[in-house]
Amino acid sequence: MTTHTRVSTPFTARATAAEILDGVDLTGRRMIVTGGASGIGAAATRALAAAGAEVTVATRDPGSADALVAEFAGPGPGAVRAAALDLADLASVDAFVAGWDGPLHALVANAGIMAVPTRRLTAQGWELQLGTNHLGHFALARGLHDNLRAAGAARVVAVSSGAHLSQPFDFADPHFAAQPYDPWAAYGRSKTADVLLAVGIAQHWAGDGITGNALNPGYINTNLQRYLDDDTLRGFGALDEAGNRIDPPHFKTPAQGAATTVLLAASPLVEGITGRYFEDNQELEVVAGGPDATGGVAAHAVDPAAADRLWAYAEQALASRERG
Repeated sequence: MTTHTRVSTPFTARATAAEILDGVDLTGRRMIVTGGASGIGAAATRALAAAGAEVTVATRDPGSADALVAEFAGPGPGAVRAAALDLADLASVDAFVAGWDGPLHALVANAGIMAVPTRRLTAQGWELQLGTNHLGHFALARGLHDNLRAAGAARVVAVSSGAHLSQPFDFADPHFAAQPYDPWAAYGRSKTADVLLAVGIAQHWAGDGITGNALNPGYINTNLQRYLDDDTLRGFGALDEAGNRIDPPHFKTPAQGAATTVLLAASPLVEGITGRYFEDNQELEVVAGGPDATGGVAAHAVDPAAADRLWAYAEQALASRERG
């Protein structure tokens, strides 16, 4: 179903973020990693800074990045700073944008929440997973558009999930106002929206020298699973019968989980590539999607018409908030 030649790289699924950037000099590059203080976000931050980039960790609790900031406080081109950002609070997004000055070479939309057990809303009345995982990042990217354009060849990277495969975006009821709330459906739809964001950037911002791509990092034990009960964790193979968290063979380390992120954020191997979806450091094929899909990227997540429709919806949602 893919009409272009898929991107292939020499890296395996077990490559680490540091291996992806081996020999890549990011001196002078300025990057933002949302949720960059823990998990795969921290691993991405560490690899990008080690390659010479100035990385801003955007997180609800800037103090949680103190160790990363200290790690790169010594001599050398790479540096880490931290700034407050709550993606579920557009006032916080606005404040972060207002505090950013100068070019931005890469925005890594990494922060997210998963399977929130009950329907919760943001201050704007948006379902929390969609509001955090997609609409908050859309507002952030839109707010930083001029900074991305000023960089000349900027990249936006959206961390999605294989959970998108069975969940097309629901334009009729995006916030579960009229249907029973389902934690996994809400998560999957928000992750479909993340892939559509990358497609939308390819369609709307290509003339500004800005690319957008999305990825599935794979299975990694992180704080993302904080809402999951023991039975669900056992189903993933991440909890033994005694109740201890474990790393089954199909799980990656955070450094391996961050590899595809840094590939898309900084590797010359994907220079100019946009509107694509990657996993295990390779671009995936387009598949039909649905409840039985186990791999690839669903056609509903890379549909240009759906991307345009979601872009318009997100802009309207932000405009409504601004008018209110």
